[in-house]
Amino acid sequence: MTQYYRHSDPFPLELGGELPELTIAYHTYGTLNSSHDNVVWVCHALTANSDVADWWPHTVEGGCFLDPNKWFVVCANILGSHYGTTGPLSVNPNTGKPYYNDFPRFTIRDMAHAHALLADSLGIGRIHALVGSSVGGFQATEWAVEEPSRFDKLILIATDAKASPWTIAIDETQRMAILADKTYGEHRPDAAMAGLAAARAIGLLTYRGPDGYNITQQNPSDQLPQTHRACSYQQYQGEKLCRRYNAYSYVAILDAFDTHNVGRGRGGVDNALQRITASTIVIGLTTDIIFTPPEMRQLAARIPGAVYREISSPFGHDGFLVEHSQLNEILTPFMLSQ
Repeated sequence: MTQYYRHSDPFPLELGGELPELTIAYHTYGTLNSSHDNVVWVCHALTANSDVADWWPHTVEGGCFLDPNKWFVVCANILGSHYGTTGPLSVNPNTGKPYYNDFPRFTIRDMAHAHALLADSLGIGRIHALVGSSVGGFQATEWAVEEPSRFDKLILIATDAKASPWTIAIDETQRMAILADKTYGEHRPDAAMAGLAAARAIGLLTYRGPDGYNITQQNPSDQLPQTHRACSYQQYQGEKLCRRYNAYSYVAILDAFDTHNVGRGRGGVDNALQRITASTIVIGLTTDIIFTPPEMRQLAARIPGAVYREISSPFGHDGFLVEHSQLNEILTPFMLSQ
């Protein structure tokens, strides 16, 4: 069940603005033990929500690495999202109207600060393990650098310490699709749905990659079809996102994605990563074209004492959502290790 924390004081933002108030939606699983040392915090990716069991199959189950019988698992919906935390469709208390595209710009660092605010409000100090994949990994890396003494373990999956030109270009291409929709900027929640659908279709190409598509989207016969299965899939996925998301949150989070750089104001990425004291595991995916295995190995090499493991999958970046058996095999013992 979704829970809410409401912060009534202004929430300052790194780029100079502020939110007059902040609501954070979150989920918890399991029970916080008497010594408060069984907390596992999960940071979610772009269009996911705080219900980890919903979007990450076979992880929040008995015997899995997020076993709620062992751990008190917390996941907070990110700043700017569509799923309960303050974002572009929220009402600006200063105007009495939704923000839409007037929502103030924010960064990954602001997301991490919101997580820390929620943790403090829940009375959570030390966190046994901080978990982040993709944009969630951006948040986890930032938080582990900002508050190194808070975490015993750090799990980074398909992510990086800084947004690369390649990932920023992917984001910009999706923004171009949304901004090309002439309804973007209209103050209504369903503005730019055609643009959002196109952006999602573009994003999916990078999430899955050629191997994933060639396995799952072959036409059922050698006859020329009325519509190629791959075309139907792209249309379906675009429409599916439009049924559950909005263009303003999507653009705002893409903008935040591009700000990610743990080295900003800290003497560079290498200096920042040296601040991490948690026992760290970095996991790459063999066919990920967003965060490639060489980049993931480099990330592990830059974090003190980190180990690198790799998941074999034809499903590209989305392999972390699909290959739960390999993920649990790697992470269940890591979670229990001393």
